[in-house]
Amino acid sequence: MSSLKLTRRAVLAGTGAIALAGASGFRVPAQAKGLSPTRSMRGGSNNYLPGAPIVERIGGGGFWMTGTVRRAGDGAPLAGQRIQIWAHTTEGHERDPHSHGATLTDANGVFRLEMPQIVPAFGQPHGHLAYDSGEFETVFLRPIMPSSRDTSLEAHFVLTPA
Repeated sequence: MSSLKLTRRAVLAGTGAIALAGASGFRVPAQAKGLSPTRSMRGGSNNYLPGAPIVERIGGGGFWMTGTVRRAGDGAPLAGQRIQIWAHTTEGHERDPHSHGATLTDANGVFRLEMPQIVPAFGQPHGHLAYDSGEFETVFLRPIMPSSRDTSLEAHFVLTPA
């Protein structure tokens, strides 16, 4: 008759085997839910001007606003999507029409727009971005820069059909 020895090593090995079996598929596998849509940020729509023109650059430039636009669920890049951008900059306030402009995404869903340096408004250096074309639900973003000395800011949109 054999005796069962419960040593610390045996307990750890057994626990590891159970965990490995669970991770290897003996349990029900996790279901991929896809890419969730971006939610509008509080304060993102402040000073929004519907229909801002598509521009090559806002003002004198020197600062880059960049990002991507993808479809919720499968994450496919969305080409030709209009992104409006505005901010409080060295050349104007975020409520000024000349501080607003829009750009379109490229074939990879990437957008870039040069604008004047963003400066703090209410103590926070931040930009405003909006997807507002109508094919997908409108989303307003208000990303905050880590430092007012940064010369670029990135924002990403994941859109759901309207």
